[in-house]
This record gives sequence, C-alpha cells and structure tokens, in this order.
Amino acid sequence: MYVQEAQPIPSKRLYFIDIARSIAILLMLQGHFVDTTLADEFRDEHYLAYEIWSYVRQFTSAVFLTVTGIVFTYLLLNQNSGGYFQNQRIRKGLKRVLELFFWGYLLQPRAFHVLQCIGIGLLLIMLLYGISLLIKKVPLSWYFFLAAVALFASNLYFGALKSDVYWPEKAPEFVQNIFHGPTSVFPITPYLGFTLFGAFLGSILVGIKEKIHSWKFIIPSFFSGLLLVLFSKPFLIYLNELPGIAPFKLYLLDWIFLKIGMVLLVLSLLISAEAFWFKNLQNNLFLKLGQNTLSIFIIHMFILYGPGIRYSIQKYFDHGVNALWIAPAVLSFVLFFVLYVYVLDRYRSHIQRILKPVKSRTNWLFGIKD
Repeated sequence: MYVQEAQPIPSKRLYFIDIARSIAILLMLQGHFVDTTLADEFRDEHYLAYEIWSYVRQFTSAVFLTVTGIVFTYLLLNQNSGGYFQNQRIRKGLKRVLELFFWGYLLQPRAFHVLQCIGIGLLLIMLLYGISLLIKKVPLSWYFFLAAVALFASNLYFGALKSDVYWPEKAPEFVQNIFHGPTSVFPITPYLGFTLFGAFLGSILVGIKEKIHSWKFIIPSFFSGLLLVLFSKPFLIYLNELPGIAPFKLYLLDWIFLKIGMVLLVLSLLISAEAFWFKNLQNNLFLKLGQNTLSIFIIHMFILYGPGIRYSIQKYFDHGVNALWIAPAVLSFVLFFVLYVYVLDRYRSHIQRILKPVKSRTNWLFGIKD
C-alpha cells in the first residue's frame, strides 16, 4: 500500500533556542578548557573569578540537555505525520541517535558521556510520543513531565550511593555507567530528566506558538525559575526535618531544582531578548554556533583530550596554565571555533556537494527525504 509522505507544518523558528544553544556550547568550550589547563594553585574559591566560573559552569549541561529536548520535541510535533514511521522527524531522530552513540563511544569508549545521554533521551522522547499515539487519553506533555519527575526522583537513591558502589551490581561496566558506574559522567539517572523536562517544555511551546513572546508566558517562567533558585534548598531542608521525611533525604534533590530554576530563568530572559530587542535575528554567526554543536563538540574533544591520537592540549598543558594566561588562552580557544563555524558556513555548499553521496546513502537507509 502506498502511504503518502506527510509534509511539515511551516513553523516560525524560535531563535531564543539557538541563542541558548550558542551560549551553552561557548560555556562548554571555556569550561572544559579551564578545567583541563588551569593550574591547581588557582583552583581556590577564595578567588572571586574562580568562584564565579565554578558557579556558572554547573548550569551548562542542564541548559544544553533541556534545550535539546525542547528542539527535538518542537520539531517532532510540528511534523504533520500520516503515521509514526512516516514522520520524517522520527527517521531523522533514529539516525541522530546512532550518530550520537557512534561518536560518544568513539571519543570515550569506556565512559558514558553527554552524547550517549542525549541519544537515550531522543529515544525515550520518540518512544513516549509513540505511546501517546496509542493511548490518547493522556496528553503527551504529561508523559514527558512524569518521565522527567521519575528520573529526577531517582537521584534520591542514586545520589545516596557511595562513589565506589556501582549499579546494577553485577552488570557489565558499560551498563553500570549508564546508571551509576565507575566512569559515569552523565548518567541517565538523573541527567536524562533534563532532556525530558525540555521535551515537556517543547510540547507546551507547540500549543502556544503565538503566546511564547508575550509577558503572560515570560513572567510566570521567570518567577518560577527565581523561586526555585532562591527557595528550593531551604524548602527541601524544611521538609526533610518533618517527622518521617528524613529517611528520604530530600536534600539530595536541591541541585536539580537549582538547575531547573536557572534553566527557566535563562530561557525566559532569552525569550524576552528575542521578543523585544533581537527581532531580526537570522543569518547571525553567533546563532550558527548553536546550530553546529555536534561537530564543535567532536572537534573540541580531539583538540583538548586527543582520543586515539598522540597530541592534545591536555598532554602538554594539563593543570599547567597560570591565572595570568588562562583568559587569553580561553579566548583563543573559543575564537578558533568561531572561525571554524564561519568557514564552515561560507563553504557549506561545497562541503555539502562533496558529502552528498554519503548523506544520500545514509538517508536512504533510514527512509529520509534528501
């Protein structure tokens, strides 16, 4: 039977998402560089600059994972599909998942890092989307919200485990790393929760496209984030002191609520900026940084850590750069990737022409239209 392929619903691009991704990738670049090269004697929170850097750095991954969930879900739900597997976003998503796992384990074969975490996140989003098509009594946003809550709540157990206690106990190391293992950098419990929280936000944004830039959306988002940042920790401590609550160790969730709050603050501020100050953002070099995050991540891993090659910044400057030189060094590192994106964009048509046979073949395997 011939099934007509559905055409995507035209949708206005949400540039605040690209801004958020660009900010996150720049923070990641400088964060990894400083963490790799800054000399130990300057890693002291008595230094104001280091204290500010440490505070800002803790939110980078949460912003990036959340925005990933928003982007994928927003595009998925804007595809007018004739069926689950006829949805081009599902097919592209499956291809992207394989790419993420390939590069994730190629760069760090023994670790479970952010690329693998995102890959599982996309799989779970697609799975929940499929379930929602079968069981339509529950809104899709609730599937995402409940999945995020469950993943965050898992930190009550996994956050209490000692660093040398791995789970599942007798499973292979690569399985343990997914949850709580010896080289779990971004375990799905609880980091996958941020991607599902992003999917929840993305499903809401699809339904209020015309109101995203209104104060009716921006103000509640901003103050929700502010309340979480300022009061989540004391509130959890208060709850933990109530009779019968102490064994649950609710304080283990404080960092999660802090990150969610900061994500909401950042997104609400960026939506405001897009709506009232940056109304004509299109072919902007800064935005293109956020549109090339995967290739930037891969290249920066090779330059910084040199997986599979003999030379890297870490090999020659591991914890060896003093505070005087760290700022110009970071700036040079970041500017290299700005230049990379500029060159990539300028010669994109030539690069696409060279890679077209490979892309066409892989797209054919997944049933993706060129």
